[in-house]
Amino acid sequence: MAAYDVAVIGGGPAGYVAGVRVAQSGGSCVVIERGELGGTCLNWGCIPSKSLIAAAEVYRNIKNADAYGIEVTGEVRADLAAMVERKDKIVAGLVKGIGGLFKAHGVDHVTGDAEILERRKISVRGKNGDHEIVEASKIIIATGSRPAQIPAFPIDGKKIISSEQAVHLKKLPERVLIVGAGVIGCEFACLYRELGAEVTMVELLDRVLPLGDEDVSKLMARELRKQKIKVRLGEEITSVSPDGEEMVAGFEGSDEEERADLVLVSVGRTMNTDGLGLERIGVELGAHGEIKVNDLMETNVAGVYAAGDVVGEPMLAHVASAEGVAAAENAMGAEIRMDYRAIPAGIFTHPEIGVVGMAEHEAEKAGHAVRVGKFSVRTLGKAQAERALEGEVKVIADAADDAILGVHIVGAHAADIVHEAAVAMQHRVTASDLAGTVHSHPTLSEAVMEAALDVHGEAIHAPPKKRS
Repeated sequence: MAAYDVAVIGGGPAGYVAGVRVAQSGGSCVVIERGELGGTCLNWGCIPSKSLIAAAEVYRNIKNADAYGIEVTGEVRADLAAMVERKDKIVAGLVKGIGGLFKAHGVDHVTGDAEILERRKISVRGKNGDHEIVEASKIIIATGSRPAQIPAFPIDGKKIISSEQAVHLKKLPERVLIVGAGVIGCEFACLYRELGAEVTMVELLDRVLPLGDEDVSKLMARELRKQKIKVRLGEEITSVSPDGEEMVAGFEGSDEEERADLVLVSVGRTMNTDGLGLERIGVELGAHGEIKVNDLMETNVAGVYAAGDVVGEPMLAHVASAEGVAAAENAMGAEIRMDYRAIPAGIFTHPEIGVVGMAEHEAEKAGHAVRVGKFSVRTLGKAQAERALEGEVKVIADAADDAILGVHIVGAHAADIVHEAAVAMQHRVTASDLAGTVHSHPTLSEAVMEAALDVHGEAIHAPPKKRS
């Protein structure tokens, strides 16, 4: 029976990072993972999808090379199977890299399904049916999440798929129906449309990216239409059934239907808490099945921590890693508290989106009187030079003290640029401070400075604001 200071259940962005940090803190650690190291993010989510999206971007640029004064002759064709093969090589290398990190830091790795028997004892069932007992003074649960299953359109992995199957798709269907116009739905809509498929999106709520800022939603809806992606908002799919080789979707209160060759379901995720034995030791779950934790990542059971998707929103890989670090350090005797105030997020649509902080409606709902600054990306010289004209930067500030409450960026490299806003918010920089920070020219980041200037009506390269 192996004994450790900390046992981590799950080897995704929360789990493997937690394992390394325990070792860095001087503890002995084992990471138990039933699949590949890296979890959903590395194997079926962030990295695979962004590899395919990067390939689609190259394809787009080649097709539009004449706009840059470059003549491309001959056929330009996207080979999805080759793109997937490239993606697989990238993923395999990164998975191997995590294994190398474990070896370098002395973190043990056990493959199998974990079940907590007692507060300090875990049973691990291997693929061959063998059982191994692991003892640990502390336990960190980092088992992640999986795509939600909806009875109206059960995922079969063939005609009805989730994002986990989508990244392995080697042949592009002619028509794709995407259920849900959130982050995953919009990313795959842009990807498949760029590669030549007819794409229809259906969203139950009244706008695309319904959880984000309304101005971002409006801008993205316009860009989706420009890409000839059909979007049906405020409609509910009640059934998806086969008709020969086609799939037919029926709608609530309507005789109209949508036909497609493939249905991609992207309507949320379910936490992986089943089969872990949590009820055996009394770990408390929330209303949506998430493990309840405090800001130290502690559960209600002493010595048991949780991190990543399994604790609920925000379900982002970098948040999971930060939570994993906090859980690991606290398990080793520190007191690190999670701060979610300035968490950035990227959405890899075309154009890209970068977000940090509150949406305008969220800030107002929280009781803030707000000032808003906006700046169109197409005004920038760098945007003109790169032909990256679509997009806008929006800065939301508190009217009372000028504190930055949120920044929303749509445009090329938005997911990278947003980090200057994240640093500003983390260190309580005001909108005026951000506006007064000299930005290099010519860059796309200048739009952040201009939007911050516009909070007070001082943007240089924009028409003056109307005085109320």
